[in-house]
Amino acid sequence: MWVIACLLISAFIALFVSMLIELGHGRALSSPHFGEISFAIRLSLITATIASTFALLVSVPVAYLFSRHTFFGKDFVDTLLDLPIVLSPIALGAMLLIFFNTPLGKHIEQQFGPFVFEVKGIILAQFFVVVGLSLRLLRATFEGIDVEYENLARTLGYDKMRVFLKVVLPMAGKGLVSSFLLVWGRAIGEFGATVTLAGATTMKTETIPVAIYLSFESADITSALVYITILIVISLAILFFIRTIKVADRE
Repeated sequence: MWVIACLLISAFIALFVSMLIELGHGRALSSPHFGEISFAIRLSLITATIASTFALLVSVPVAYLFSRHTFFGKDFVDTLLDLPIVLSPIALGAMLLIFFNTPLGKHIEQQFGPFVFEVKGIILAQFFVVVGLSLRLLRATFEGIDVEYENLARTLGYDKMRVFLKVVLPMAGKGLVSSFLLVWGRAIGEFGATVTLAGATTMKTETIPVAIYLSFESADITSALVYITILIVISLAILFFIRTIKVADRE
């Protein structure tokens, strides 16, 4: 097992080192695209934060419901909610695109403004891609909390809402933070649904993954490597922070 682990680590290191070597040869520091890079980073962080926040707000009550109650059709509904995790993001984006060509979709755009080929489309695409992951992570968090704490609070006169707000949420605090960070990181790296619904327009719907795609499409390998490096740094920072939270929780 150690041999397999070492081989995997070596493969990842080789990929990263080869990318850095190519980045050095490409003279990235003299690249004239820093304005575009700044735009892509800013757009990715803003849209991912909004999408992840909405995903968490929706997921908290639903995940708690599924962790504590059994009802008719629960397995079927649970399967549907897990669908975004396994469904191809491009297929999900195509479904959203088709939806906005229906009368209901057009009515929604009339009320809230256009989503197709717009920044709001990025947020919507990211939301649908990450909401399944958010539900799964939060459900595991709530299932890890002993129900006896809630029962004890009920005997002290707390109603269900106060139990949830005063007992469950504080106990799930670190799990909520970890779940948000993982969902946020997934949203930042989302590409398939985003490019299908919102398109790939430079300096408009250009998130970091879209910028990577556009850079390769225009044979600008240096810029693509810069974007990839930024994405790796953000991803590693998220993962290290989550592990720090888990270590602190164990202590």
